[in-house]
Amino acid sequence: MSKSLHIAVLMGGWSAEREVSLMSGTGVADALESRGHRVTRIDMDRDVAAKLAAAKPDVVFNALHGTPGEDGSVQGLLDLMGLTYTHSGLATSVIAIDKQLTKLLLVPAGIPMPGGRIVKSETLYDADPLPRPYVLKPVNEGSSVGVAIVTAEGNYGNPIGRDVAGPWTEFDELLAEPYIRGRELTTAVLGGQALGVTELKPKNGWYDFDAKYTEGLTEHICPAQIPDDVADACKRIALDAHRLLGCKGASRSDFRWDDERGIDGLFLLEVNTQPGMTPLSLVPEQARHLGMSYADLVQAIVDEALEGVGAGAAP
Repeated sequence: MSKSLHIAVLMGGWSAEREVSLMSGTGVADALESRGHRVTRIDMDRDVAAKLAAAKPDVVFNALHGTPGEDGSVQGLLDLMGLTYTHSGLATSVIAIDKQLTKLLLVPAGIPMPGGRIVKSETLYDADPLPRPYVLKPVNEGSSVGVAIVTAEGNYGNPIGRDVAGPWTEFDELLAEPYIRGRELTTAVLGGQALGVTELKPKNGWYDFDAKYTEGLTEHICPAQIPDDVADACKRIALDAHRLLGCKGASRSDFRWDDERGIDGLFLLEVNTQPGMTPLSLVPEQARHLGMSYADLVQAIVDEALEGVGAGAAP
């Protein structure tokens, strides 16, 4: 067993994923306490630096999702404070949360990702940026927050109506990508190893925020029942993306696979540097399939941060 540590678990915050982060953080804190660690639970607010300075933890477990916990802001703060923390560092976080920056780094390295471009939301009221069907998503949100699939028979209007609710009313700019038919796959990476491939089958509609975090709305098939070459490609691409981006700790790569096109129909959508750790989350599920308990997984993430290769290790 690892030695007992004082670990601060950062959770909550004010992003659209606050409630998910609170669930992740609570699970992590409980697991760490079960391993004999002393845990300080910190709900992220504007006084977080003072709370961390008072706590003086051996390591910070970053269980935040979205801004500012996943975009480099908290990572920069922890770097300045000289605190060791889990998961990816500042530069990786800045790039990975920005879907367009991620493409600019990964596509030239041979990672298959959808095409598309950044569009001003205001222009959507005049014309479609791509042939329908296409997907609109915020450039730097996670958990399918603000994603809209625009189809020929959709109810957003043609062009999109100014009076219709959607991400165009919340964000000045959006990423427009061609819609990829087919299946939803995901692969977790931990400690330089791709853990597996899970297929996600929503009971209704598509894999949106509610489907991700509401029990019973999505069937998880782990391991995914897909051809070996596709499964191997998911693992290889997820591992390559993890390394190219400079990820630390756990990451999760999300894919769409057009099964009518075989291996050529596999596309990486994004890499999550702060993957969920809730009871329904995919990284714990894949780890469990390999015989790693939830507490084992949490401990492994802490151990990597403390090895000196984890981002933010104090000088």
